[in-house]
Amino acid sequence: MSLLEKDLPTTRSLQRPAAKVRSLRSDRWREHLLAYIFLAPSLLLFALFLFYPMLKSVYLSFQLTDPRGRVAAFAGWDNYHELFASEKFYQSLKVTLSFTLLTVPTGILLALILAALTHNKLRGMRLFQFVFSLPVAVSVGTGSVMWMILFHPTLGTLNYFLSLLGLPALNWLADPAWALLSVSLMTVWMNLGFNYIVLLSGLQGVSEEIYESAKIDGSGPLRTFFQLTLPLVSPTLFFVSVVSVIGAFQTFGQIHILTKGGPMNSTDVVVYNIYQDAFVNFRFGTGSAQALVLFAIILVLTFIQFRFLEKKVHYQ
Repeated sequence: MSLLEKDLPTTRSLQRPAAKVRSLRSDRWREHLLAYIFLAPSLLLFALFLFYPMLKSVYLSFQLTDPRGRVAAFAGWDNYHELFASEKFYQSLKVTLSFTLLTVPTGILLALILAALTHNKLRGMRLFQFVFSLPVAVSVGTGSVMWMILFHPTLGTLNYFLSLLGLPALNWLADPAWALLSVSLMTVWMNLGFNYIVLLSGLQGVSEEIYESAKIDGSGPLRTFFQLTLPLVSPTLFFVSVVSVIGAFQTFGQIHILTKGGPMNSTDVVVYNIYQDAFVNFRFGTGSAQALVLFAIILVLTFIQFRFLEKKVHYQ
């Protein structure tokens, strides 16, 4: 065989790379197909309980419906015009914003303080961690009934302690000046378990070597906490803040059980207003339009949090 023939590639050697490429493509298609097979149940559930209701809400927001929820006539943008011209909607939005400001910062700050006090490995801390995590196991209905008893004007424990201090009893849920604050107090307690567990996990994820280095450098507890611990757990704080704001705007259960939006609409948040329009007054078109507006508000607030607050997050 000549040297020229040795240098020329054979047909078999040219076919091998092409066969390998086809084999890799077929393996990749099999992996994608297998992944979609495993995702199929989840995608089916999302389609039934998330995507379809959302599309149905968009459709109903442009319609007028009868008490059975059937489409009666095309309304166009009338439902949205009526919504933005309604003082009740702006009042419910104001109540929702006030409720968010009362619950989100307070809940995160309280959970952070408790997590900072109990994240060390001292003896007996496991008991405190268990107690502070308990609210996460309590449902909204059960927690609301518990706090309804605490808020009772004559039999409630809170008014009993006020009487021991010589203070007058309060109508916690019947007074418009105290109703929203009372529901916010119950909500802070109910969300404490989740916030505490997440923040405690973030604090325990910080390496002990960092604290030891800070002690060697002469850093005190407060300085270490504010200049070292907070930046290291800022991703966890950012996650908790985003989730808490979304949860506050979607609050319904405790409002429905404790106050039903009263007294004098002082606790009539947007979600409860949607419930009244859609399932009490059978105005499904207006309720759907209001739900989509609420979705847009939550989307904008979440975008603002990611746009501005994430800049202060220090990822390790």
